[in-house]
Amino acid sequence: MTDWIGETFTSSTGWFHLEALVDVGDRMAGSAGERRAAELTRDALADAGARDSRLVEFDIQGWTREESTVEAGETTQDCIALPRSPADAATGEFVDLGYGLPEDFESAECEDSIVMVASDAPDWQDRRVHRREKYYRAVEAGAAAFVFRNHVDGCLPPTGSVGTPDHPIGEIPAVGVSKEVGLRLARRFEGERVTVTVDADVGPATSRNVHAELGPETDDAVLLTSHVDAHDLSEGAMDNGAGTAAVVEVVRALASRESDLDTRVHVVCFGAEEVGLRGSAHHAERADFDEVRAVVNLDGVVRGRTLRAKTHGFDELGAAVRAVSDRFDHPITVDPQLGPHSDHWSYAKWGVPACWVKSETPDRGRGWGHTHADTIDKLDPRDLRESAILLTALVVELADEDRTIPHATPEDVATDLESQSLAEGMRVTGDWPYGE
Repeated sequence: MTDWIGETFTSSTGWFHLEALVDVGDRMAGSAGERRAAELTRDALADAGARDSRLVEFDIQGWTREESTVEAGETTQDCIALPRSPADAATGEFVDLGYGLPEDFESAECEDSIVMVASDAPDWQDRRVHRREKYYRAVEAGAAAFVFRNHVDGCLPPTGSVGTPDHPIGEIPAVGVSKEVGLRLARRFEGERVTVTVDADVGPATSRNVHAELGPETDDAVLLTSHVDAHDLSEGAMDNGAGTAAVVEVVRALASRESDLDTRVHVVCFGAEEVGLRGSAHHAERADFDEVRAVVNLDGVVRGRTLRAKTHGFDELGAAVRAVSDRFDHPITVDPQLGPHSDHWSYAKWGVPACWVKSETPDRGRGWGHTHADTIDKLDPRDLRESAILLTALVVELADEDRTIPHATPEDVATDLESQSLAEGMRVTGDWPYGE
C-alpha cells in the first residue's frame, strides 16, 4: 500500500503545526510560551492519531534575558546575553582570540581579560569546537568575560547557552555579538579596557516533555523525538519548530500504518533542549535502555531537501537508513560519526542506537540558527513533506521485528569519542560522563 505516501505529500498537518509553534512567540525553556507550545504539540499528536498524548513536567534552572551591554571607549556596542550567563559585570583588556581553538588559548594571555571568539572553525580543523568548550576554555584561562562573535553576515548576534550539568549558571558573564560588531571591537579596541554587563533573571522554573504512543503495546519501543523549546530571540522555525512539526506529520502517517508496526513507537517531544538537553536527560534517567530499540531524533530537518543521519557508529542503524534511501531512490547522507549536541545524546552516550536526523545545508556552522533570522519564511512545505515520507519509512524499518540493531557498551562509546577527538572538549565542558 502506497496511499500513505500520497496522503503525506499532500498533507498540511505538519506545516500547520509549524505555523502554530512559531506564532506562539517566545518558547524559551521554562517560559509560558514553551508550556503553550508543549500543549499545542500534545493536542496535535492526539489529533494526528497517537494515543495517550500527555505532558510530563520537570524542574529546571530558569533564566530570563534582560538588557546587556558592551562598553568600549566612549561607545556602547549592541549585544545579547548568552542564556545561563550569570547576571554580572566585568572590565578587562579586550583580547580577540579568532576562532577560539584550544591552541589559541594556549598562546594568549587571557587572565582578567574580556575574551572574544568566533562562532565557527576553520575548514582544516579536525573537529567542531563547540561554543561551550570555547566558553570554558576562557574560564580556565582566567578570563573575566566572554564575547561570542557570529561568523554570519547580517548584524545577527548569536545566542546559545553556557553552564554545565552540575552548575547550570556559568562562571563569567557571556554575551553574543554580530560579526559586524565583533570585527569593529577587534579593530578599534584590541588591548583596551572594555566592560561587559549582563542582566538576567535567574530562578527555578518548570519545563515539560510531550509523550504519545503508536503501534502495538510492546515493552520495547522505537523513540521518535524532537525538541519543542527554542531560543527567545526568534521564531525558532528551523531550531526546532520544524523538527517537532515533522514528528507530527510522521505520526499522522504512522497512524494510518499502525498494522505495519511490529514494535511500539514512543513519541517524545522534549522541553529544555537548548539549555543542556534537560528534557531528554529527565526521560533517559528514568528509561530502561534495554527496552529502547533505537532513537530517531529530528533536530534541524526541513532546512534543506536532503536528509543527513548521524548514526554514531551503529552499522545496522546506518543499514536501515540506506535501505530506506534505496527503496525510495532518494538520497540520505549517512554520517557514522558521533554528535553529542542534541537530545539523542542522552541515550547514545550509554550505547543506545540513536540517529540524529537533520538536513544537508551549504552553511558552515548554524547559519541563521540561534539568531533573529531563524524564521519560517526560510523553510519549504515540500521539504517537510518529503522528509516526513522518508522518516515514516525509517521508523517502520526500525520497528520491524526482523531488524536487529545491537546496543554498544558505554566503554565502546567512550573509546569512539576519544578516537574522534571529542573527549577533550567534553571534559572541558563537564559533559564527560564516564569517569577518568
